Amino acid sequence: MTQRVLIMSHGHPAFSKGGAEIAAYQLYQALQRRPDYDAWFIARHGIPGFARPGSAFALRDTDGREILYQQDTDYFDFSAVQLRYLVHDLAALLTELRPDVVHLHHYLYLGIETLRLLRNLMPAARIILSLHEFLAICNRQGQMVKSDGTLCLRAHPQDCHLCMPERSPPDYFLRERYIKGFLALVDRFIAPSEFLKKRYVEWGLPPDRISVIENGQPPTAPAPWRPAEGNGDSVFGYFGQITPYKGLDVLLKAFNLLPAKVRELCRLEIHGGVPDISAPDFSRTIEQALESAPPQVRYAGAYASDDLPTRMAGLDWVVVPSIWWENSPLVIQEAFVHRRPVICSNIGGMAEKVTDGKNGLHFRVGNAASLAERLMLAVTQRGLLDKLRAGITPPPTIDESAESCLRVYAH
Repeated sequence: MTQRVLIMSHGHPAFSKGGAEIAAYQLYQALQRRPDYDAWFIARHGIPGFARPGSAFALRDTDGREILYQQDTDYFDFSAVQLRYLVHDLAALLTELRPDVVHLHHYLYLGIETLRLLRNLMPAARIILSLHEFLAICNRQGQMVKSDGTLCLRAHPQDCHLCMPERSPPDYFLRERYIKGFLALVDRFIAPSEFLKKRYVEWGLPPDRISVIENGQPPTAPAPWRPAEGNGDSVFGYFGQITPYKGLDVLLKAFNLLPAKVRELCRLEIHGGVPDISAPDFSRTIEQALESAPPQVRYAGAYASDDLPTRMAGLDWVVVPSIWWENSPLVIQEAFVHRRPVICSNIGGMAEKVTDGKNGLHFRVGNAASLAERLMLAVTQRGLLDKLRAGITPPPTIDESAESCLRVYAH
């Protein structure tokens, strides 16, 4: 019997290329390829003019299975802004589709009340929610990093008020109760890492309702090894957004701390979009650091997923210097697909995915001197690169992750 599965995402990767959006869409594509599943995809968008005036929906594909949904949410408690689109338009569409399983890849921008709508309209349907970061726990962009830059270990109304004083402690208490009330309607949660699951269990979600399933990667041939040049030189690569939480400033400082003779034996390539305009001070810091960087540093600009094999072929190591916990960084999986060892911060989902001395190296989070030591070790220790390459286990494929999701749908 064919099962109808609706995947809902807070963005479409054609317009928003975050890891969660990509994971949601790739899961939809994997289910589409299976004859025993009838898959549909709803992605929130905020682009004016896509839909007819007064309509919540626009079609993205010719067969009408990829649907763009106009919606937005309050950032504090994730309440839907366009209530008519939620209770009228989305309700009508769900009544027409009647899915057996609804798998949401977020509540941000979709509206957390969607969970109540689903349960009221389709009491027998399975509701699955993937957890992608800590937004439900932490209103500070879901990063669990305090305003002074220190890592946050737990959420508490008084602590949240000290970090974000524009709201009172009772506001944060009520926010947690409000969000948990809707999350109680979810049948099963999916977390991409044990670390993320642990954080949500500590916050109060039942551990037996959270399954850990790593986001799968498309089948890709690993990029060829880069031929060594000169004196066994090394090339390090940074991939990702240029935001304050990703630690690019730490990496640039670390590279400058390398002894001149070591720096002459390596290069650093930065692959990513322009600095975050919402953080102008950080953007200026990065721009100035790049302008004054030594000649061994090259800014390679933004990239698409199709560019990755070519860009990975030009380097030996991937560096992930994030200063927040991360949960299951896509860049680590991409590096392992291409058999590149990862040098990363020693916390959270990064430390879980990368085993120090086996498939990569750890350094003390936010510590440029510690990172410089690891970069120097990578450059100077003979045989280390080959040893760590041999320790890499490729991440699961999209189809393997989809199989794991289907088992969750069934139980």
